[in-house]
Amino acid sequence: MGSLDIKAVQTPEERKVLMDTLIQDIDALDLMIKEGLIESDIQRIGAEQEVCFVDKNVEPAPINTEVLERINDDHFTYEHASFNAEINVDPLLFSGDCLSLMESNLMEHLEHLEVTAGEFDSKIALVGILPTIGKEHLTPEYFTAQGRYKTINKLLNELRGKPYEFRIEGTDQLITRHDTTMFEGCNTSFQTHLQVSAEQFARSYNWSQAISGPVLAAVTNSPLLLGKRLWRETRIALFQQSLDTRTPTFSITEKAPRVTFGEHWIENSIIEIFKDDISRYPMLLYKESRENSLDELQQGKIPKLSALTIHNGTVYRWNRGCYGITEGKPHLRIECRYIPSGPTVLDEIANMAFWLGLMHGQPEDCYNLPEIMAFDDAKSNFVKAARMGLGAQFHWINHKRIPAKSLILEVLLPIAREGLQKAGISKKDIKKYLGVIEDRVRTEKTGSQWILDTYNELKKEETPPIAASNLTSLMMANQKKNMPVHTWEQGTSEDEIELSKELKVNQIMSRNLFTIQEKDPLKLASNMMAWKNIRHLPVEDQSGKLKGFLTTGVLLETLSKNADALAITDVMLKHPITIDPKDSIEHAIQIMTEHGIGGLPVVQDGFLVGIVTERDFMRITKNWLKQIKD
Repeated sequence: MGSLDIKAVQTPEERKVLMDTLIQDIDALDLMIKEGLIESDIQRIGAEQEVCFVDKNVEPAPINTEVLERINDDHFTYEHASFNAEINVDPLLFSGDCLSLMESNLMEHLEHLEVTAGEFDSKIALVGILPTIGKEHLTPEYFTAQGRYKTINKLLNELRGKPYEFRIEGTDQLITRHDTTMFEGCNTSFQTHLQVSAEQFARSYNWSQAISGPVLAAVTNSPLLLGKRLWRETRIALFQQSLDTRTPTFSITEKAPRVTFGEHWIENSIIEIFKDDISRYPMLLYKESRENSLDELQQGKIPKLSALTIHNGTVYRWNRGCYGITEGKPHLRIECRYIPSGPTVLDEIANMAFWLGLMHGQPEDCYNLPEIMAFDDAKSNFVKAARMGLGAQFHWINHKRIPAKSLILEVLLPIAREGLQKAGISKKDIKKYLGVIEDRVRTEKTGSQWILDTYNELKKEETPPIAASNLTSLMMANQKKNMPVHTWEQGTSEDEIELSKELKVNQIMSRNLFTIQEKDPLKLASNMMAWKNIRHLPVEDQSGKLKGFLTTGVLLETLSKNADALAITDVMLKHPITIDPKDSIEHAIQIMTEHGIGGLPVVQDGFLVGIVTERDFMRITKNWLKQIKD
């Protein structure tokens, strides 16, 4: 959980003082490690649950300030977007029934959050990327009101100096740009922590890197973004691109992205990670009250290393090394950050059990990973898993090439089972949680697979936004049952939820548009409308701004005359009536009725984003009539 009480680093004097403090923190941590002050005789686990708030249309609900103020509990905190929040579950000793207790504690927190969200006519959803998020939810007004996130956005924007560019390709393709870091708010995760000793940190951290690819392949739950079917775990690409301050240059030198898997194995200590991050990434934030960590050590106190931990919180490693203090004793831990939120709490604890079992069960012949596995293979495996999930093929230890499914079932699950047994985890919990992973992988029914199968089926009958709304509602209904995702039935059009009477234009409009430009021949327009059986054809300029509108009525009247002498600009409606995507469908119907028109271009900031026609309203009316009949 990031500190909210921070300020931006702005002046050279501040940077100098803070760099001195950072170096001092590094020296203090190094001294604590050498003097054996880091806790090593106990092992704890912890978790952070990120959630999405959704309104009655299952769209993002920007209510985290209101909800968290009403809850007033330190277990709950803010996230980047105002439609997100985070639950910090109390750490537990890694033994006995800690996993089932973690599930019970998390369920209790989620129920508390759900009840409070209900007081604001909202609910919560667990998913890596909420399917109903649209670009209209990624504007500055959706930033969390707490200053930390706006400050980070401002500083990263200054470092980048130009809009963020997104290009992610899967079944569909997303190519867009954005002028804030709000895309980061699309991501929600289930972060898992494991305390490790200073002596074992290097080998444990390297092992966490090696297993990242296969673990990720088994837990994917984020295949949709803005209605596009992209990677099985789209969060991986999206998170990096949403915070990437690098810009293309003619230089051949390379800068590291702020969201990173890393570039090499570590050799001896967590200190290597912190030194690397201080060397590569500019300081962004600081606390006004600063400690002298070396002086505190000399006085017999345990320093908080605030400067170091704040800087560490602005470098987003998928496996992050962390320093903390519990019950007055300093400790080190590894935070696994790539596991997505959802599909259910049971699935999440199963994912946690798989990762923890692997970490604690690291085979002795894998202690010295640099000798038996190339770091680039571990990094490549991670990207392959994000792209293809269980369809990935990995380069594993000793240069073995092995499919994800085989590696998990035949190699890693036995290691995880042995690791949990070594930790003294109850046999019942081992069977329950690793059984979920085994059945999910064997059937290949991950959260991503269920989302894609259901979305593809629903999209046959509905626009992508309505399909995404129905998908999200079905997903949330399944989450309530807390049954693992591999047991969920695929959603179909027969499972459609009751449509809200307050639907917006962007939920029913057509986005896959045929358009034409002013200089195109009129004959092309007539043929396009005939070939594609469309009655409305928007006219754009090269930048995508709406310039006019053609209808079949106008076109037929024109073609009955001497059309060869006319250009599109001569016959198009030059100032067509338009509507905003956030307007209600009731308003759209009213406009079309008053003006006697059958189609409305949907325009945002001058750019054409869709079109809504009588056909769209007929489809919605059909669904409403079906609901009344049922």
